[in-house]
Amino acid sequence: MTTTTLAALVPLLPFLGAVAGLLLGRTAPGFVRPLAVLPPLASLVLAALVAARQGGGRAVDAYTLLTPTGSVPVDLALHIDGFAALVAILVAFVATCVQIYSTGYLRDDPRYPSYAALVSLFTSAMLLVVYSGDLIVLLVGWEVMGICSYFLVGHYWGTPEARAASLKAFLVTKLGDVPFLIGLFALGTDAGSFRITRVLDAVASGGLGHPTLVALLLLAGVAGKSAQFPLHTWLPDAMAGPTPVSALIHAATMVAAGVYFVARLLPVFEASAAAMTVLAVMAAVTMLGSGLAALAQDDIKRVLAYSTIGQLGYMTGALAVGDRGAAVFHLLSHGAFKALLFLAAGAVIHAAGTNSLAAMSRMSHLRDRVPDAFWTMTVALLALAAIPPFSGFFSKESVLAAAERLATGHPGPAPGAAGWIVLVAALATALLTAAYATRLWLLAFRGRGAEAPDHGRQPLTMTVVLWVLAVPSLAFGALAYRTLPGWFDGRSLAPTLLTSVLGTGLAVVGGLLAYGAWQRAAARAPQVPLGAVAAHPEGDAGLVEAEAIAAHEPAYGDIAQAPDPADPGRLLLGPLYGAAAAGFHLDAVYSALFVRPVLGAASLVRFLDREVVDTYVRGAAALPRLLGAAVRRAQTGNVQTYVSALLAGTVVLTVAVLLVASGA
Repeated sequence: MTTTTLAALVPLLPFLGAVAGLLLGRTAPGFVRPLAVLPPLASLVLAALVAARQGGGRAVDAYTLLTPTGSVPVDLALHIDGFAALVAILVAFVATCVQIYSTGYLRDDPRYPSYAALVSLFTSAMLLVVYSGDLIVLLVGWEVMGICSYFLVGHYWGTPEARAASLKAFLVTKLGDVPFLIGLFALGTDAGSFRITRVLDAVASGGLGHPTLVALLLLAGVAGKSAQFPLHTWLPDAMAGPTPVSALIHAATMVAAGVYFVARLLPVFEASAAAMTVLAVMAAVTMLGSGLAALAQDDIKRVLAYSTIGQLGYMTGALAVGDRGAAVFHLLSHGAFKALLFLAAGAVIHAAGTNSLAAMSRMSHLRDRVPDAFWTMTVALLALAAIPPFSGFFSKESVLAAAERLATGHPGPAPGAAGWIVLVAALATALLTAAYATRLWLLAFRGRGAEAPDHGRQPLTMTVVLWVLAVPSLAFGALAYRTLPGWFDGRSLAPTLLTSVLGTGLAVVGGLLAYGAWQRAAARAPQVPLGAVAAHPEGDAGLVEAEAIAAHEPAYGDIAQAPDPADPGRLLLGPLYGAAAAGFHLDAVYSALFVRPVLGAASLVRFLDREVVDTYVRGAAALPRLLGAAVRRAQTGNVQTYVSALLAGTVVLTVAVLLVASGA
């Protein structure tokens, strides 16, 4: 079987699994779980074979004309280089882990068949984005992911939080997709083709007429899909969906698509120094803002959501300094430990007996009750904090080293100021990341919240997946930084002494600050139990269903609402804590700038339609209505009346004729 055929099967198998799962979900429920697990597992094997054959060498290109358009043709094309080959393995690997984990996590969920099918469709769409060699075909996968995210985030549609979160995710990402679509059309028109290879050839020959405009339009879509400032606000709210969905979206699909798109088309952005500077500023603001916000969140999944935003900021920062190898290296490393963080959080949520939005300040004694989640999440948090020798250290250091090279005068595709912006923001974010990772670990596993009933051991499928993901979280970075340059652009990904010392030192300082603040806050906190926690035997899914039944309760209606003063984030952030906890009120700003004006304009249009347009319509209809009423009165059905009217009319006509004749 040729490499092209194998590559075509990689996205096709999950798609067929999704279709079969939707068709057989009700009639043959016994096939649902095999149809959920086997297609992505087969795609993983095939993606590994494709990568082995590609080997980091010459890209695999194949295409056939999909449809003649009369101008710029659309091709069904594959373009598989080292970047695509490895990212496809990540997508299939994480999707397989999520599907296996979900068989235990959502074992009693009545909507599991549709959930599993949508996850498979989500996976297929992302694999299409990764392998596609044509921008329009890539756009199809891009948009299908948006639709799947809408349904998966809103899986628990019985809760108002899930409904609002799914709608917000859809609308905010579509807000970026509109200029993104315009940018794709402009790019294809300038290049004379939507084929990625021809677009890159056109860039190399200076064939782009408006590189800055095209790059900025494309960046709007990237900001929405990869949750970068200012279109990042949908991602924390998307935590209302099932926890495995969060793992899939954050680790290998959806948010990774934007970063991967820029990496694949980086020469387009490098053609404009202004676009690279905008990308650097966007990355810096995203990193710093998300780090501060994560330090103030009480919900464990919202902390991880802001963490994802910040780590994506690292990737876009690497792209802003022109090093797509470092960006994709961190994408691969982050995919493993972020999937582990979310799936371990799912085990913690189940053990804590809380709802799906699990307040860390209400957790207690979880280390001994979920030892698998404790140890694997510790590994993932160390990788997130970039502590050597965990994988996050090597990938994050490759980003810092790339920024440092540009900032210190090495020639690059972006201005030197962009290097300084990314470097300073990334170092500050290293401190914040270690601080909120330490805070999460302390509150989740050494917290003093209310004791929840013990739900017993986690299903084996959940536990096995956690340990499988712990392996790349620990060992991937040390192995990859030596071998990945051969798959990428050949540029070194090895850590440098200066950035390693600075980055690791700041991470240690951040962790120590969080630990010291936690000890101080714990010493000052009153020794008062926070209240009882309502247990639910079905874990995350069952608790959200229970929450839907009691929808009149507050966000943490099944948990005591007393605030926990033993939160190190309050001491570290001080007066900034409230604003950081609310995401710096960006939702309120957007509501004032966009939502309220749109609603006001809609109210004005409704008023004009009702009071002005309808008035004219009613007035125009009044005269015919009056004439009709007069005619209706004449139609009495009485023969004598009709004869009398006929005679009267005859007399009138006779008199009129006589008068006319006499006048003549």
